[in-house]
Amino acid sequence: MEGMPQDPAELVSDLIKMGHYSNDALKLGQALTYAEFKKALVLQLIEQAEPEQQQLCNELIALAGGLEEAFAAAFGPNATEFFGDAVRLSQFRRRDFLIKVAAAAAVVTIASCAGGNQQGQNTESSPTAGAGAGKLEKPNLTIGFIPIACSIPIVVSEPAGIYKKYGLNVTLKKMPNWAAVRESAIAGELDAYHMLSPMPIAISMGLGSTAFPIKLASIENINGQSITVANKHKDKIKGPADFKGMTIGIPFPYSMHNLLVRYYLASAGLDPDKDVKLEIVPPPDSVAKMGAGQLDAFLMPDNFGQRAVFEKIGFIHLLTKDLWDGHPCCAFAAGQSWIDANPNTFRTVNKAIIEAASYANDPKNRETVAKQMSERKYLNQPEPVLTAVMTGKFENGLGQTLDVPDRIQFDPYPWKSFAKWISTQLVRWDLMPSDQAKYQEIADRIYMTDLARDLAKDLGQTPPAEPTRVEKLKFDTFDPTKADTYVQDQIKQFGV
Repeated sequence: MEGMPQDPAELVSDLIKMGHYSNDALKLGQALTYAEFKKALVLQLIEQAEPEQQQLCNELIALAGGLEEAFAAAFGPNATEFFGDAVRLSQFRRRDFLIKVAAAAAVVTIASCAGGNQQGQNTESSPTAGAGAGKLEKPNLTIGFIPIACSIPIVVSEPAGIYKKYGLNVTLKKMPNWAAVRESAIAGELDAYHMLSPMPIAISMGLGSTAFPIKLASIENINGQSITVANKHKDKIKGPADFKGMTIGIPFPYSMHNLLVRYYLASAGLDPDKDVKLEIVPPPDSVAKMGAGQLDAFLMPDNFGQRAVFEKIGFIHLLTKDLWDGHPCCAFAAGQSWIDANPNTFRTVNKAIIEAASYANDPKNRETVAKQMSERKYLNQPEPVLTAVMTGKFENGLGQTLDVPDRIQFDPYPWKSFAKWISTQLVRWDLMPSDQAKYQEIADRIYMTDLARDLAKDLGQTPPAEPTRVEKLKFDTFDPTKADTYVQDQIKQFGV
C-alpha cells in the first residue's frame, strides 16, 4: 500500500483504475448507489405532492411495511403485484384507478394506430414469446456450473453445438461449490446458473442468505446420486440404522442430497442432527476426503460415488433412485430481474438446455456424451467413470456388476410436486419456518412448469399435461394435495 492515496475515495478510485474490481461488482455498487438517489428523489417528490397524492404514498408505504420495503416493491420485479394489492386494500378508490387505467389505455391505443403496433412488439419480447421470435437481448452469456454429471444438459450444449444453433455464445464458468454459485447469483456475476433444485426456493425465500428472487426454469437430471461408504465399513452397512455415529458428506444444506439422506436415516428412527454428523463437502473434494479417512460415507452425484469405486476406496451402498425413483436433483435457474430484462434470451437458452437434456437422455448418445464430458474443461473425470454412470453398467465395489439403465436420466420437466415435497422437508428439518410454508404458492411462484412444457412442445416433445403428480418414495407416498399434513404423518410414522 506504500505510495497509494490515503483518502479512501481516492484509494478506491485508483483500485478501480488498476482493475481490482470486476465489472459486475462495479455495476452492483452503481445500482445500489442509484437506488439511494431514487429514494431521496421520491422523498423530495412526496414533500411537494398534493395532499391526496401524499396520502396515497403514505398508504403504499404502510401497506409495504415501511419506506424501504415500499421502494423495493414499487421498483422491483413484483411491482405489478404490489400495486394490485394496493388497489384492493388501500383507501385509494378502485373507481379512480379504473378511470386512470382506461384513459392510459386509450392514449396507448391511439399511439399504436398512428405509429404501428407497439403492443405486438412488446409481446415478442415477453418471456412467453417463441424462441427466436424476438431478438436476443444478450447473446453473450456466462452460466455457472459445478463439474458433476447433473450439469450435463447445461454443459453438453456447448460441444454438441446446441447453444450455437440458437445464436448463443455461452461461457461456461466452473464454480468451486454451491455457496459460490449462490453468492455469484446474488451479486449478479452470472447470467444464469446450474443449481440444486431446492436452491431457488431457499434463495428466493431468504433461507440461509439474502432473499433474491430466482426461477427454476427446468430440471437438469432425475436420479443420478448415490450413498457411497468407505471400504473400511464393508460388511457393516446393511441399512440406515447402521450409519449411527458416522460422518457423512453432503454438498449443501439446501440440496436433495441433504433431504434424501435425512429421509433415509429417519426411516430407521435416527435423528440426522444428533445420531450422525452431516458435513458440508464440495462434491469434487468428497472422494479425497473419504480416501483420507475424513468421511465414513457421502451422498453425492453418481460420478463421485463411481469414482470412489474406481479408486478402490469405497463402495456404492444405495442408488438414490431406490429411495425415490424419478426424484429431481439439479436444475437450470435464473434470477427474476435478469429474466425480466432478457425475456427472449432466457426463453432461448432454456429451450436449448431442454433440447440438450433430450440429447443426453438418448441411449444412443450416452457413451459419446461421457467421452465429451470427461474433458478437463468440463467434468474432468475418467471416461470409464462417466461411461459407467451414463450407461448404468457399473461395478458397485462389492464384487457385483450391475445394469441400471435409468441410474441417471435427464428429464427437464419441473413437476410442482417436486417443489412441494422439498418444501415439506425444509420444514421438517427446521430449514424453513413453518409459517412460510405456503406450498402451492411456492411451487407456482418459483417452478416454471408451464414454460418448460411449452418449450418442450416447441421441440416436438410430448411433456406431461399435468403440473403435479403423486410421488412414490421408498418408505411412503407423497400426495401434493396433502402437503400440509405430510410432515406430521412422517414424524408419526418414523418418530423423527
